[in-house]
Amino acid sequence: MEDEGIVKKFLYLNRKAPYGSIYALESLEVVLIGAAFDQDVSLAFIDDGVYQLKKNQQTSVTSGIGVKDFSKTYRALEGYDVEKLYVDKKTMEERGLSTDDLLVPVEVLDDAQMAELMEQQDVVLSF
Repeated sequence: MEDEGIVKKFLYLNRKAPYGSIYALESLEVVLIGAAFDQDVSLAFIDDGVYQLKKNQQTSVTSGIGVKDFSKTYRALEGYDVEKLYVDKKTMEERGLSTDDLLVPVEVLDDAQMAELMEQQDVVLSF
């Protein structure tokens, strides 16, 4: 008997800077696929992953890295019912960022809250 219709809780853990590797973009694509299949999707941003949500990213050829800025895609997540975005408090503090620096609303969690969030998931994927 198949488990059709069972919703699993997926947490996508984003730890890498948005550019310089494929991790951030790949994570975003996997999140959109999971959401399209009606899974319970959450995203957490830890370490340099918090830079994926930073406003005013400079990615043009004149800025030196010459890649397409995909950060605005995070604003579209709400349209896919992906509304649970979390950021590690210590990460924000270490990088001198506040929620005002981010493109989308997030919930800031301390270490204990982040650990609890991870425990509540059926699947945790780290990028």
